[in-house]
Amino acid sequence: MTNDIEFKAWRVEEQNGEYGGSEQTLNVSDLPENDVLIRVSHSSLNYKDALSASGNKGVTRQFPHTPGIDAAGEVVEASSGPFSAGDKVLVTGYDLGMNTAGGFGEYIRVPASWCVVMPKGWNARTAMIYGTAGLTAGLCVQKLLTMGAAPEQGKVAVSGASGAVGSVAVELLANLGFEVVAISGKQDQAGTLKGLGASEVLGRDALAAEKKPLLKPAFANAVDTVGGGPLAELLKQIQPGGSVSCCGLVAGPQLETTVLPFILRGNNLLGVDSVEIPLTEKQAVWDKFAGEWACKKTEASARDIGRGELDGALKAFLKGESSGKIVLDHSR
Repeated sequence: MTNDIEFKAWRVEEQNGEYGGSEQTLNVSDLPENDVLIRVSHSSLNYKDALSASGNKGVTRQFPHTPGIDAAGEVVEASSGPFSAGDKVLVTGYDLGMNTAGGFGEYIRVPASWCVVMPKGWNARTAMIYGTAGLTAGLCVQKLLTMGAAPEQGKVAVSGASGAVGSVAVELLANLGFEVVAISGKQDQAGTLKGLGASEVLGRDALAAEKKPLLKPAFANAVDTVGGGPLAELLKQIQPGGSVSCCGLVAGPQLETTVLPFILRGNNLLGVDSVEIPLTEKQAVWDKFAGEWACKKTEASARDIGRGELDGALKAFLKGESSGKIVLDHSR
């Protein structure tokens, strides 16, 4: 019986107001009742995982809890939907790893409507190199392209460029022929960003607060992964008719700006959601990454860790000390 299966999971608990994670042995019967039981071989690390692990109630309401908003592996059992035992699938977004036990456990049980067929030519590790961060980067770029962004229009900025989303956006845009300006507070990552294809790397001061409501246009379009004040400053520097895809809030959820970039330059602020969008939209981006959008440098530079290394890696996320893609390999 599958409900008798024991497995390892990195689980977060609250003790005396403090939150901490550790490897525990659980049983499949502990998982929620859902359509598809998946044996997870790989997951990936995201900022939202770090928030969940720190006890952030805006992400996870009840503890103990197994984080991991990404998971890839093999279907063990399916009670409904198009999947059957042996199918290779990946799951990102929805409630996985937030209030539903996530990919930091060797098994998950989720609705069939959350599962995407593994793209042709990919394995679970490759899928998790991209994960939610890669999906988000792809959706940001896709929105710019839909709005008519083209290399000949001028430079494209990527804020938070050394992060998991930003680094994929840098490589993807460069692969598509854009002149990419990477903006990052981590100057020790400048060489890495140029290796991904950035033609120029600017420091955080490029988006320092200015009192003027508009600044000299510096970028045709942009991908913003940080939100807050830097996004407000980025909007001031976009050429007439240009767009900014926005997907993050590490610099804060508040956006203090004016209408001037929109009514004097006709700029567009494009919101990007990678969590609740239809599966067809996710599948389309995954298939592109498995084909013409492949980011080979990102794939080659990804770092693998085991469950015992999760605590330090997640704390580095919260301190802003993490860079590049980190994959959780349950076999390590």
